[in-house]
This record gives sequence, structure tokens and C-alpha cells, in this order.
Amino acid sequence: MAPPRFGVVAQTNRKSQKVRKMELAAWLSIGVVLACVGLLISTRTAPELVLFGGVIVLLTTGVLSPAEALGGFSNEGLMTVALMYVVAAGIRETGGMDLLVHYLLGRPKNVASAQARLMLPVILMSAFLNNTPVVATFMPAILVWAKNLQISPSKLLLPLSYAAILGGTCTLIGTSTNLVVNGLLIAETPTQGLGLFDIAWVGVPCAVVGLIYILLLGRRLLVDRIPAAAAFENPREYTIEMRVEEGGPLVGKTVEEAGLRHLQGLYLIEIEREGRIIAAVGSHERLMAEDRLVFAGVTESVVELQRIKGLRPSAEPEFSLQDSYPERCLVEVVVSPQCALLGRTISEGRFRAVYGASVIAAARHGRRILGKLGNIRLQPSDTLLLETRPSFVERHRNSRDFLLISSVADSTPLRYDRTWLSWTILGGVVLLATLGWMSMLNAAMLGAALMLLTGCCTVAAARRSIDPQVLLAIASAFALGKALEVTGAAETIAYGFMGLAGDHPWLVLICAYILTSTLTEIITNNAVAVLMFPIVMAAAEAMGVSYLPFVVAIMMGASASFATPIGYQTNLMVYGPGGYQFGDYLRIGIPLNMVVGIVTVLIIPWVWPFQA
Repeated sequence: MAPPRFGVVAQTNRKSQKVRKMELAAWLSIGVVLACVGLLISTRTAPELVLFGGVIVLLTTGVLSPAEALGGFSNEGLMTVALMYVVAAGIRETGGMDLLVHYLLGRPKNVASAQARLMLPVILMSAFLNNTPVVATFMPAILVWAKNLQISPSKLLLPLSYAAILGGTCTLIGTSTNLVVNGLLIAETPTQGLGLFDIAWVGVPCAVVGLIYILLLGRRLLVDRIPAAAAFENPREYTIEMRVEEGGPLVGKTVEEAGLRHLQGLYLIEIEREGRIIAAVGSHERLMAEDRLVFAGVTESVVELQRIKGLRPSAEPEFSLQDSYPERCLVEVVVSPQCALLGRTISEGRFRAVYGASVIAAARHGRRILGKLGNIRLQPSDTLLLETRPSFVERHRNSRDFLLISSVADSTPLRYDRTWLSWTILGGVVLLATLGWMSMLNAAMLGAALMLLTGCCTVAAARRSIDPQVLLAIASAFALGKALEVTGAAETIAYGFMGLAGDHPWLVLICAYILTSTLTEIITNNAVAVLMFPIVMAAAEAMGVSYLPFVVAIMMGASASFATPIGYQTNLMVYGPGGYQFGDYLRIGIPLNMVVGIVTVLIIPWVWPFQA
């Protein structure tokens, strides 16, 4: 009898070791996810790097297999997001959105009418195009439009962002979050994917209620703010002009040799020579007689320039930055949360060398930042006035470092002769997916191919339009969500949900929506959706109810980000240009969050019953 008994004990020990191992893996998964959330909240590290770092930890510790860690890159939702970027690029390259902006805005009689003229087309466009390019296209036109109407941009730019968010909830392709969650759903249950307009049952009522809320209360809750760009209206306040004396000691010397590279509080941004401009001046540029030098920075430091032998104040009556030269353009940009120089000073990051542009002035929260420009530490939504060459706009218009808001025209000619063709292709994508003749992935793939084959979008423009940082963040979030699932952590958290909400599906639905919406205000929405997905799936399974109500709640909650500028990229895009303060988002966004949340949790169980 001893051997059998020994065998039973050994088998029991092996099971206990396996259980302890699984528990350790689950706790490690939870710890890594919480660490990622904490880093996303407390640091300015790029989200994709934080999430991918978490994946590396889980892969290295054996919690995830290589196939599980890389599985997100082959997800159907992720690939659909990438392809829809190309479709949106085709609309943009053919001037499709520019024409809509031109014909739809008009001349409204009051603020409410202006907000309605703006929000209605944006909601419609955002239902079928990614929110970010829609807002990026409208924003420069809105700034000029507001100036002509003598309306503060703060009355219009936040409604612009909110309209884009609300429109994105109306269809499956309206936002990348919907596509990502649907991709997870198809991977879990291949026959249960949502149709293109299924989410419209909730999204359209939320969009209507949100529009009414903005029109009725927007004028009262949105305070008139001075836009950040207003700090740049008078260039004389932050620039100084000097001339190189003929026959003086500086003639023939390089900028470095002349001692003009390391001035205290000033730096040389351009040289005007014989009717042409040398922009973003390098250290080895040689000075010539009668060169007109333009310095930016602390204007009180002019005394330092006057002490340099061979320089004299410029006697020209005109201010050079107001003149038009083909070699120079002025560009206003907003610093993105993904900017490579975020958290570093302009000098430390070697801004001029990296971007080929000189910072003339900087503004934050609608006010110009005083002091030495080189000591300014860049933060998200800072507005910079740059002096650079016209090619800068083309090189960086799709850059994740900047959100361009300059009124400088794009140097690339738009293909207006293909405008209707591009819209027809988009309509075909929508029609094929709606009628069920093709999957969303197949329709998006066909639409992207047609955009390229018909010349609506060049290969270079398509390549630039795809955002690898967003895709990496989504794929990494997939892997973290998978870790919660395979280790049993999601199931444990789901039981915690049930402990708070009991076994009532409606209360669990409310808890899931509130948690998703709250997290979305502080970290990236796609990451929140992917991390919440396995949790709500486990909760639905534990209660024995349909998972579709909870999946739709995750979609809506991850998009309902109105209360902070960092919760959604379009909110951050309008932060600087609108001159907003953080409290502006709280004042108008929290009630809107509550209204959208109430509509969502009331409609979802009616359309998708808990008992399937």
C-alpha cells in the first residue's frame, strides 16, 4: 500500500506546486498591469514603450509564451485600424475634408449656431473616419473662422473635439477602439462579431444627447479664453535685429567664431543676406557685411549684443519676420504627448538640429513663456512658434512629435480631381461591410488598395498615415490582456466585481462602464479597452449571462473621455490652441460623461439583453 500512497502524495504535491505557480503568474500579471497603469499616469514616457515594456517582463518571466506575446500583431482589429488610416489618407490627399470645411461652415449669427454648424458635419465625418485627422483638418480652419466671426476659439475647439469623439461611437469604424474590441470579440467567439452599424443603437442617441448638451450649456460652461497663438501676434516682443558692420571684425567669421552661438538668453534664428533668407542658421555659417541677423529670446539681453564689436542695431523700418521669402515660413505647432523631446529643455534636446527649425517663442495655457528659450522644458500641448523652411510642414505634418496648427498652406498639391472618387471608395467600404458581403477587414483592405491604385493616395502618404506608435501600443495591450486571461487573473478580478455589485448583471454593467470611463480619462483608451475586455468576459461567464452588453459598454466607456485633456488625443490637440485650462475640461466634461454614461447603461440592456 505504501507505493500507491506515496504516488498519491507526490501527485498532490505536483498539483499544489502547479496551483502556486499559477497564483504567482496571476499576481505577476496583475502587478505588471498596475505598474503600467501607474507609469502611464505618473510619467511622460510614451504609452507604447510602457506597454511594450510590460510585455517584455511577462515574456521574460515565462508568464506569456512568444505566440501569446506577439498574438496582438495578427489581430483582425489591429490590421483594420492600420488599413483605415490609409483610407482616411486618401480622403485627405484628395482634399475631401478641406472642401467640406469650406462649404459647411458659412457665417452663423451666434455662438450656438456656429457650434451646430461645426459639430453636425464633424459627427458625421467621424463616424466613418479616424477622429484625429478630422480634428487636425478642421482646427486650422476653425481658428481663422473664429477670428473672422469675432468668437473666442475656446467656444468652438472643445466642441470640435467632443463632436469627433461622439461621432466615433456611432459606427464600428468610427474609432480605433471599436475596431480593437471587435477584433478581440471575433478572436474569442468568431461568429459573434458586431456589424458596422450595430453600435449605432447606443452611439447615435449618445451623440444626439451630447450635441444638445453642448448647444444648451456650452456657451455658459465654456469661458472665453485667449488662444496660445495670440501670444505670438507681435514678433517685436520676442525678437531682436542686428546688422553686421561692413569692414567690422565679424566679417568672414563663422557664427561660432563670432561668439553668437552661446549667448545668454538669445540665439540666432536667421540671417537675411542680399534679399534671401538663411533659416535655422548653423554654427559654421560665415558672416558677411550687411547681413541682417534676427535673434530670439529675452529681449532684455539686447545689451549683450550691443557689446559685441561689429554688430549694430538694424535701421530697417520693416520687421523681417513679416516679410515673405520662399526660403522661410513661420509654423505654429503643438507639442504632442509622443514628442521625442518631451520633458527635456530646448537646448538639451538640440531642437534646431533635430527638426531643422528655430523656436522663436513658446506659449503655455495661452500665455507666452518668458525667460531664456533654451531653458524651456517641453510639456504636452505647449505651443511653439517656429521659423523654418517650407519643407518642414511636409516633413512633419504626420509626425507624432507635433500637431501642426499653422495656417501655412501645405506644399503638397491636393488632387481635387479625385475628391469624389475617394469619397466613393469610402462609401463602398461602408456599403460592403454593412451588407455583410465582406468582413470589415476585407472591406478596409480593398478600400486601401483602391486608394493606392487610383492615385487618391500615394504610397509615401499611405506609409506616413499609418501610426506605428498607436499600433504598437494596441498590440502590447493585447498581450497584457492575454496575460490576465491565461493566468486566471481576469477571472479573479471579475469575482471582485461581483463582490462589489453582487450577482446583478445591471450593476456589474454599471461598474464596468464607470471603471472603463474613469481609466480612459488618465491613460490611453485602447489600452483600457483591451485590459478590461478579459475581465468583463470572465464576469459574464461567471454570472451565466451574455457578454455582448459588457463588450459594448467597454466600447462606449473607452470613448467617453471628456473630462481631461489627456484622456483622448483630440482633447489634447485643442488644449493649447484654445487656450484652455484643466478646469475647463472638468467643468464641461464631467456632466457630459455622466449624461453619456446614463444613456449608455439604459439603452444597452434593451438592445442586447443579458439573457441571450
